[in-house]
Amino acid sequence: MCHSAPSRRTGRAPPGKMTAACFSPVFSGCFLVLLIWAGCTPVDGSVAEQLDVQPATTTDAVHGDSAFMTFACGDTLHNCMYICEVCHNLYGGPTMDCLSALVSHVCLSNFENAMASLNSTDWCIWDNVKSSYSNLSNCTENISDCLRIPWPNPLVERTFVEIHSRFFKDCPSEELTDPPPAIIFALVITPICLIPVMVSLVVFKTKNGDGSS
Repeated sequence: MCHSAPSRRTGRAPPGKMTAACFSPVFSGCFLVLLIWAGCTPVDGSVAEQLDVQPATTTDAVHGDSAFMTFACGDTLHNCMYICEVCHNLYGGPTMDCLSALVSHVCLSNFENAMASLNSTDWCIWDNVKSSYSNLSNCTENISDCLRIPWPNPLVERTFVEIHSRFFKDCPSEELTDPPPAIIFALVITPICLIPVMVSLVVFKTKNGDGSS
């Protein structure tokens, strides 16, 4: 079963090692809840195998049958504890590697599935993609907040650069363009025509003034 985090007053984990029998249900249960929370479709076997690789450095983070996180977990979401436990069990803490894995296999997976359901010609229509785009942004922000990693961060910025180069590189960008030639001609010729008219009026007014005096 997934063990809860210790109180923030203690903030430390007893030394020891986690058995393989304990890790499997911890990861399976926590990651399943994480996927349900993120609204993603179930990941395939290759993704599960990638996340199932446990770094050797994390084996010293737990003791016996009980695991205690050695870092403070965010409380902005009710599922933050599950996210933190995944990072604790797989990476030993809220590292950028863990954030990268979660963003890739949870946030990006959901976004890519949504984009795959559209024709590529519809990717450049904002009304078709704004919901998925917003969900991706919220997903990266929520996971970062749970792990207490500042958001936005270089990883999130690279993620959005990559999806723009992958999905939106052929979309026309709205840039400022010159007005039509007719409008340009009217704007230029109007003051030019007004100049001799104004000069004529001044000269006429001056002559009338001199004659009357």
